[in-house]
Amino acid sequence: MEFFNSHVLSIMTFLPLMVAAAIFIVPDDKFARVAALGGSILTFFVSLHVWHYFNAGSAKIQFVESYVWMPEFGIRAIFGVDGISLLLVMLTTALTPLVILSLWNSHVSNLRYFFGALLALQTGMLGALVALDLVFFYVFWEVMLIPMYFIIGIWGGARRIYATTKFILYTVVGSLLMLAAAIVLYISYHRQTGIYSTSILDLYNASLDTTTQLWLFGCFALAFAIKVPMWPFHTWLPDAHVEAPTAGSVILAGVLLKMGTYGFLRFAIPMFPLAVKSFAPILVFLGVVGIIYGALTAWVQQDAKKLVAYSSVSHLGFVVVGSVSLLADGSLSVEALTGAIYQMINHGVSTGALFFLVGVIYERRHTRMLADFGGLASVMPWFSVMLIIATLGSVGLPGTGGFVGEFLILLGTYQSSPVAAVMSATGVLLGAIYMLTLCRKLLFGPVTHDENKKMKDLSPLEFSYLVPLALLVIIMGVFPDFFLAKSKASIEHLAKNYRSYSLAIDSH
Repeated sequence: MEFFNSHVLSIMTFLPLMVAAAIFIVPDDKFARVAALGGSILTFFVSLHVWHYFNAGSAKIQFVESYVWMPEFGIRAIFGVDGISLLLVMLTTALTPLVILSLWNSHVSNLRYFFGALLALQTGMLGALVALDLVFFYVFWEVMLIPMYFIIGIWGGARRIYATTKFILYTVVGSLLMLAAAIVLYISYHRQTGIYSTSILDLYNASLDTTTQLWLFGCFALAFAIKVPMWPFHTWLPDAHVEAPTAGSVILAGVLLKMGTYGFLRFAIPMFPLAVKSFAPILVFLGVVGIIYGALTAWVQQDAKKLVAYSSVSHLGFVVVGSVSLLADGSLSVEALTGAIYQMINHGVSTGALFFLVGVIYERRHTRMLADFGGLASVMPWFSVMLIIATLGSVGLPGTGGFVGEFLILLGTYQSSPVAAVMSATGVLLGAIYMLTLCRKLLFGPVTHDENKKMKDLSPLEFSYLVPLALLVIIMGVFPDFFLAKSKASIEHLAKNYRSYSLAIDSH
C-alpha cells in the first residue's frame, strides 16, 4: 500500500498505456473490449484515490513523485497535482470509460487499434496534467497528437486526411514556438543561478526582464491559443470535429481542448507575470470575439455536429476571458478564475454528451443535417430528455453546471472590465438561441421523413454512458462546492500571488 501511495500518479498515468500495449499484442477484439473498459475503469478508481486523499485546504503540490532521468541537464520526471489540475484529471479519467463503453457494440474496422489509440491518448492527457517538468510536459503534449491523428485519419469521415493534416500543422507550429521559448527559459535560468533545471517549480523563480517575458509569453500563449482554440486560430477545430468519429469528438471537446486553457494557468501566467498585464487585454478581446463569433457561426449551421463544434469556440472563449481578468490591484479575479476552471469541467460534460447524442442519431440515419429531422420527441422520448438536459447545461440554465461557471466568469470579469463582461454576456443569449434552435429542429414539429418514424429510442448501452453525464450536469449545478472545494486554495493562491508565484511541495 505504501508503494501504491508513493507512486499513485505514475500508476494512474501509465496504466492506460500498459493496457494499450496488451491490446496491440493480443489480436482479439473481445479481449480488446474487456481490457480497454477494465483498464479505463481501474484508472478512474486510482484517480478516486487521489481525489479522496487530496488535502483541499492546501495550495501545495501533492502526491509528488520525482525520478532522476538526465541529472547532468537537470531533467527529472516530476509528477504532482494541485487543485487546478485535479478537476481536469478527474474529468479525463471519468470520461474515458464512457467513451470506450460507447464503442462496446461497434463494428468499426481494426477496433482493437482504436481502443489502443484511445488509451494511449489518455496517458498523454494525464501526463500533461500531472507533469511538473517542462521537458516531460512537452513530451506528453506532443504524445497527445499522435493517437488523435490516427483516430481522425483512420476512422474519420470522407475529408479525414484534410482535417488531420490541418490539425497537425496548426498544433505543431504552436508546439515548436513553445519549445523554442522553453529552451530560452532553460538557458536564462542557468545563467542566473548556475543550475540546470527544467522543473517548473524552479523556473517559476527565474528573473526575466519585461521584454524577454513578452516574447516568451507570446510563444507559450500562441501554442495554448491554438490548442484551445481561440479565435482566429480556431479553424482547424470544426473540420477535426466533423470528420472525427463520435468517440474522437467527445475526447477532443471533453478534455483535449482544455490543455490549452490549463497551459495558460500552469505555465504562461505564473511564469511570465510582467507580460500578463500587457497581454491580458488582448486575450480578453480575443476571448470576447470568440464568444460572439462562435455563437453566431453555430447559429447558422445546418450540420448538428458542426453546430456543437462551433459552440466549443464560444464556450472556451468564456474560459479564456475568465482566466486573464485582472483587477485594479493587479491580481487575477478569484471569481473569474474559479468560473473558468469550473466551465472547463462543465463544457467537457455537457458538450461530450451533445457529441454522443449527435452520434446516436447519425448511427440511425447516417445524416447529421438538421433539415433531415424533426418530431423526434414523439419517436425517441428518452433521447429527447437527454438532449434537453445536455442543452440546458450548455446554455447555463440555473441548476446546471453551466450556470455556475458562466455566472462566476461574468461576475469576476465585470469587476475587471464591465464592457468585456457585458459583451461576453451576449454569448449567453446567443447560446440559448442556437442550442434551442438545435432542439427545435431535431425534436419538435411533425415527423417529416418516413425514416424518422422507424428510429429506435436509446438502447440500454446508450443509457449507460449518457445517464452519468446527464446526472453530472445537474449535480454540478446543485452542489458546486463539492467540486470547487478541492480547488479553492490553489485558485486563490494563483489569483493573489501570480506576480511572485511559487509552489511548495506537500511533504506528507
